[in-house]
Amino acid sequence: MENTLLGTFASQSDAHDIKSRLEWGQPGFTIVDVRDRKTYNQGHISGAIPIPLDDLTKRATSLAKSRHIYIYGESDEQSAHAAQTLREAGFTHVGTIAGGLAAWKAAGGAVEGV
Repeated sequence: MENTLLGTFASQSDAHDIKSRLEWGQPGFTIVDVRDRKTYNQGHISGAIPIPLDDLTKRATSLAKSRHIYIYGESDEQSAHAAQTLREAGFTHVGTIAGGLAAWKAAGGAVEGV
């Protein structure tokens, strides 16, 4: 796994690393929440785009294929499945946030929702 702070890309990243990128002013990435809409509305990473896993292939066309994309879902397995789906659709820089929303909260990342 490579360090995202140095400009390389990892298939799975630690929430602390992604939060650090934001703090260092390196926001050139998109966070995608693949959980269902109800769960997303109950709480999500600030700025995350909601695209439920069932709609991912259809709605992924709105994302830039060259942009760094980080995915989180209900579990690391769901996140990995979603990341693989995007890679198969031609996205080259797709990774997951290990531990998802819980890890993001533990790292002190901003969240929104109920």
